[in-house]
Amino acid sequence: MGSRYGLEIRSALPADAPGLAEMLSASGHPVPSHVLAEQLDALRYGHGTAMLALEWGPPSGIVVLHWYPVLEQRAPMAQITMLLVAPDGRRRGIGRQLLKAAAQAARMAGCDALQLLAAEGSGLPEFCAATGFTPSAGCFVRPLRKKG
Repeated sequence: MGSRYGLEIRSALPADAPGLAEMLSASGHPVPSHVLAEQLDALRYGHGTAMLALEWGPPSGIVVLHWYPVLEQRAPMAQITMLLVAPDGRRRGIGRQLLKAAAQAARMAGCDALQLLAAEGSGLPEFCAATGFTPSAGCFVRPLRKKG
């Protein structure tokens, strides 16, 4: 997808599962690598994507994005179901770069808004506020296109 300051953002592949499993485990979300490989493969053929942030080794972060039709609007809704940066990579702009890549993918899928699911105590509510999201019905929402 892109590279900035030695940070590459690209689609996650089943081959990335071992490094991703290590990052998730270190962040308190243990998932066996064979399960991750299957899920990444399934996601590639569905309505969504997983993107990794890579520096000089194992993944530094991941964002998982899905899009789906909703009854109340013509454009599909995009939803981030996971945004995670490895503990040693936090506070360095990796989350913002992942969010930027997710927003671009959502726009390409025809979405007008981006939802982010953020659990209390995760630190994500503060991140959401700093990146233009507003609270809405148990999640955070940000428009993808400027009103004009």
